[in-house]
Parts: sequence; C-alpha cells; structure tokens
Amino acid sequence: PGPNAATISLIKGFEGFVASPAPDPIGLPTVGFGHLCQSKGCAEVPFSFPLSQATASQLLTNDLGQFVTCVNSAVSNSVTLNDNQVGALVSFSFNLGCGTLKSSTLLKRLNNGEDPNTVAAAEIPKFDLAGGKVLAGLVKRRAAEVTLFQTPSQVKAHPC
Repeated sequence: PGPNAATISLIKGFEGFVASPAPDPIGLPTVGFGHLCQSKGCAEVPFSFPLSQATASQLLTNDLGQFVTCVNSAVSNSVTLNDNQVGALVSFSFNLGCGTLKSSTLLKRLNNGEDPNTVAAAEIPKFDLAGGKVLAGLVKRRAAEVTLFQTPSQVKAHPC
C-alpha cells in the first residue's frame, strides 16, 4: 500500500507546492511537491507546466512508490511497523534519499531490534543539515516525522 494521508500531508506541508521547476533552498531544481528534477527543465515529468495541485499530487504519488519500496526493503522483516512509522521513514527517505536511510544508524538500530519509538526519537532529529548547514525547516520536519512515527496506529504496514 502507498503512504497514508498523514504522511502525504506531512510531505506536502514541508515540501510546499511549486507549479514550475525552480531551485530548492540548496539550489536543486524541484517541481510540484518536492519532485527532484532528473533532467533539464524536468523533462521527465509527464505533465505540462505550470502544474496544477492535482497533477502535482499525482506526481508525488508516483514518486513516493520508490521510497515505500526503499523503506520496506531496508527495514528487516523481523521489525513490525505501523503505517505512521513507515510513513515517517518514507518522508525521511523522500527528503534525504534512500541511500541516507540505508547507511544510517537509524536503520541499523531498528534492524537490531531496539524499540522503534526510542530509536526514532534519538536518530531522526540528527538529520537537520542541508549543504552543511542546519536549516530550521529541517529541524521542524524531523520533529514532525518523530511525532508521526510515534503516533499509535493499528494499521500494520511492515512487513507487508
């Protein structure tokens, strides 16, 4: 399954909506809700610019699939996570890249069987740098990801 509504809302809130390709705070070209352009002018985007909110939402949904796959393949099947916990990790990975999750102490500790909520609170906030500088927006985003991660849910999302 794809990310839950709380995850989509968190990502949209922090990424913001950009109708036409423009540089993000560290100069990377993005469009929609945080789509990182892969080619000049975001030629890979299957929608015309300026994007509408609806097409930007569809682009985000398309983009998030690879990060759901990333989280589910990186987190050991011995670790049970609910939809909010997976969603927080999807947001984290979408923002920082799958490689960052895979090489993190966050993942190591989760896969070692430590309490997920304790690990999230200790590890997620460490990732607040962009271009070598602490960004207030990233501090807030990491705090929101911890809050989402620690929000109870009966919906099991991993292993799927």
